[in-house]
Amino acid sequence: MAKIARFQVAGMNIHYLYYSLDYFLDSQVAAGIRSIELWGGAPHFWLDYMTYSDCKIVRKKAADRGLDIVVFTPENAIYQYQFAAQEPDQFEKSYRYFVNGIRAAAELGCRIMAINSGWGYLNENRETAWNRSRDMLGRLAEVAGKEGVVLAMETYRPEESRLVVTLGDAKRMIDEVSHPALKAMIDTIAMGVARETLQQWFDVFGKDIVHTHFVDGKPYGHLIWGDGSYPMEDFVTCLNVNDYQGYLGQEITDAKYLENPAAADLKNMEHWNTFID
Repeated sequence: MAKIARFQVAGMNIHYLYYSLDYFLDSQVAAGIRSIELWGGAPHFWLDYMTYSDCKIVRKKAADRGLDIVVFTPENAIYQYQFAAQEPDQFEKSYRYFVNGIRAAAELGCRIMAINSGWGYLNENRETAWNRSRDMLGRLAEVAGKEGVVLAMETYRPEESRLVVTLGDAKRMIDEVSHPALKAMIDTIAMGVARETLQQWFDVFGKDIVHTHFVDGKPYGHLIWGDGSYPMEDFVTCLNVNDYQGYLGQEITDAKYLENPAAADLKNMEHWNTFID
């Protein structure tokens, strides 16, 4: 049976939107989770282009429970900040927002900040939006490198973006930015929607895959394991064959989990416990 280390499974707070940060952290302990991918959205963590929450307080809350915050993921889908904003003022405010995210990640003790490419308007040339995204990611990679943080870029689904939505897109963007602080991240849902495989991602990026959003799907869903149709054992075997040492973020976003996220995490970890060494 394929195995991974328990610390690699990183609980995420995005489906605890209607609960407090303390409730989320306590629920992770109860579920047997040790690592946290912190979603940087209110009410759990305040982040805007001018300020952000006191990271010492948040980090201590986790540490007091024996939890490590290992990845920071600033909200960038619901809020107005995005990597390929067209309007100059919005573009600069987005840049400052993500710079604050990088600084927050460093203060939280995270080596990784999860990101994406942003999106472009449907009524503009794709390459124009692509160039804005590339320029933003290049500027942010410079900041991240100085802060000791790696930007891990995932792909989007086609309805979310016109930019980085496939493995080929991810390779092109990372090559064009060409900065050691920008690496690849697998999102199993976007991967499945694109009809790609884990092994294809490892064939292209190898050790430059530094993080994953590793959840079940049909292929859509961002579901807990067991609620979708993905072959969990095959996926874990692929990770081991490729000696994947990174984290497996549990980005659970389906609305059906919002009312009782703690129960969803307990059920999710029942499936994970089969594969944890």
